[in-house]
Amino acid sequence: MIHQSISRAALALLSFSSLAAGQWVNLWPGDAPGSKPRPAGSESVVKGRLSDIETPQYQAYLPDKAKSTGAAVVIFPGGGYGILAADHEGRDYAQWLTGHGIAGIVVKYRVSGKPELGYQFPVPFLDARRAIRTVRAKAAEWGIDPQKVGVMGSSAGGHLASLCTTRFGDSFPEEGKDEIDRQSCRPDFSILIYPVISMTDLLSHKGSRKNLLGENPSPEALLKYSTDKAVTKDTPPVFLLSTSDDMVDCRNSLEFAAACKANGVPVSLHLFEKGGHGYGLKGKGDLATWPLLLEQWLAARFPPLHVGP
Repeated sequence: MIHQSISRAALALLSFSSLAAGQWVNLWPGDAPGSKPRPAGSESVVKGRLSDIETPQYQAYLPDKAKSTGAAVVIFPGGGYGILAADHEGRDYAQWLTGHGIAGIVVKYRVSGKPELGYQFPVPFLDARRAIRTVRAKAAEWGIDPQKVGVMGSSAGGHLASLCTTRFGDSFPEEGKDEIDRQSCRPDFSILIYPVISMTDLLSHKGSRKNLLGENPSPEALLKYSTDKAVTKDTPPVFLLSTSDDMVDCRNSLEFAAACKANGVPVSLHLFEKGGHGYGLKGKGDLATWPLLLEQWLAARFPPLHVGP
């Protein structure tokens, strides 16, 4: 029985190893605000996908000091606000960034397909804002310039990143309880990969909308959290990537880019013909070149950006 227990423990460690390159650290002291605490052991981890998040946390991946640019990116994996694709839209991005001298902080924000858990808006947004503030609070410890902290998100994680990019001026009674919450949550730049942007009937990804805003959101909420409607002259520079055959209508990205243009916000939009959705760094055909486009965009902002594997 002892040997069997050890074997099961070893297998569990192996299955979790792809997510455990960095230590998960709690975002909030004590219970996270906005929802009831979850019992220990209730979170699900299946093939790099997390669901029914128990405790919002982050993993910090830091570059070698010799090639650090001082920049950091807070990463929000996608998954329709129901799961988190924490491997290919989290860890893989973080490792790519650290290879280029940029810190990558993967965020395990609260999501679930079960409405009874109470993870609808603003719960994921609270976690995202807390993560940005945490990076700034730890900037000196991690060798980060607090004025070079950006966000990156894919799919629904792109919507969350775009909320951070546009609605950083919002306030919530759950915040402001400690020194970390007094840091700015405005990102200095934004990387949106095949993002959900709109909550409207025409363009929204219905699953993401339902998990975030509930079954019957008000017309006012649909407009308020369609982030293309929230772009202003204070929105930071944006990198956008989509494909014309994406299940998340590429007009989400086009509308956001158009709003940036209208408000004088620097925006780099890349629209490929084919590639679908959820490919992370592993696009095929012409789409395989997209990480190079991001590398060039980042290099223009954070020299000396490390180039290469």
